[in-house]
Amino acid sequence: MSRHSVFHEINIKERSVLVLIEPDEAMRPYALEELTALAETAGAEVVGDFYQRRDRPSPTHYIGSGKAEELFAGVQDLSANLVIVDSELSTVQVRNLEDTVKCRVIDRTQLILDIFAQRARTREGRLQVQLAQLSYLLPRLSGLYTKFERQQGGIGVRGGAGETKLETDRRKVRETISDLEAQISEVRNQRQQQRIQRRKLPYPSAAIVGYTSAGKSTLLNKLSGSEVYADAQLFATLDPTTRRVDLPEGWSILLTDTVGFIRNLPTDLVASFRATLEETIEADFLIHVVDASHPHREVQHQAVLDVLDDLGVVGKPIITVFNKCDLIRDSLFLQLLQEDTPGSVCISAQTGAGFPDLMACVIETLQGLLIEVKVCLPYSKSDLVAKCYEQGRVDKIEYAEAGIFMEAHLTPDIAGKVAPYRITEEPSHAHGGVLETLP
Repeated sequence: MSRHSVFHEINIKERSVLVLIEPDEAMRPYALEELTALAETAGAEVVGDFYQRRDRPSPTHYIGSGKAEELFAGVQDLSANLVIVDSELSTVQVRNLEDTVKCRVIDRTQLILDIFAQRARTREGRLQVQLAQLSYLLPRLSGLYTKFERQQGGIGVRGGAGETKLETDRRKVRETISDLEAQISEVRNQRQQQRIQRRKLPYPSAAIVGYTSAGKSTLLNKLSGSEVYADAQLFATLDPTTRRVDLPEGWSILLTDTVGFIRNLPTDLVASFRATLEETIEADFLIHVVDASHPHREVQHQAVLDVLDDLGVVGKPIITVFNKCDLIRDSLFLQLLQEDTPGSVCISAQTGAGFPDLMACVIETLQGLLIEVKVCLPYSKSDLVAKCYEQGRVDKIEYAEAGIFMEAHLTPDIAGKVAPYRITEEPSHAHGGVLETLP
């Protein structure tokens, strides 16, 4: 026998059966397609699916108890060892389903959290995923000790080992959550400092938002010339990336790519990733990327708007970018799509088609953010002139005896600094000043 042994790592995929309840028959194919993509992204092999049409889930088994028996038979026939449910389950539902189908059961939230755990690359990302996982686990811990609790009762065994272990684990989880929240608070402060530093730069900020796999990272790469990781897989980007983008006519912006959204995004995940998602909250305007080629783009569009509403992002200018228009041959459809959505453009982030329209729309949005001012600056404040050029558009400037007369469109920050020197009338040229009219 050889003295040298070779070990091969074998990755065995879990054979999963998907379970979903969808009252809307028209939504069923999309819901199944999305759950399948999530399962495969997590590394599972989908061997079957089980569907029940009902208005609301059963409080005991999610599906009816009789249907749960049918599911057990299907799991046995398919030699499956995992059931994935397209909803967030209670402890009771998980326990009853596992008792019936005799295999492990996870819900949509656990599935998404698992994908995020795989995707997290930075310390910040791992902290946020771990916090979301523990926040999800804490209220469900009691279900792990059901067998112990069933053994309790009677003199001498009340409050026995199972309950003691449960309380110990709850305390440990709470302590870990507190520690993670403290670390994420540090990350939040660091991000705030980074934003403060970026605010000192003479550029407005924009955030790219959208459904997962809509093409956000591809768009950032195309606009900025960077090489941020971009892939068609779900949740390819977790950590925000900011790049400077130069636009026509001398404009520039700081553009941030953010984590993709999805239907029924777990609330624990939104809460844990709030430090990251604050990039969206703090941006001057948003670029919402929608996959125009997707048959359920309206559902995805609304799902993103719902998450933005949960984050409290209201009143910001939003440019809707219908991406992947190169996959659509019907030009009339694209025209109607754009007409039905004010402030929208149709592009292909892959080919660059439609980018002139996008640039024009971004510049128009930037102009809408600026405040028109007429000022007469004393020469002792001439340093503000350079800042006006940096943080806005100077239309006219005149160096006269009385001071520096200027007409400009400025960001709110610099407009506030020159506000004490605002005037209402046109400067008089009788002072022998030199007037510059800028294009």
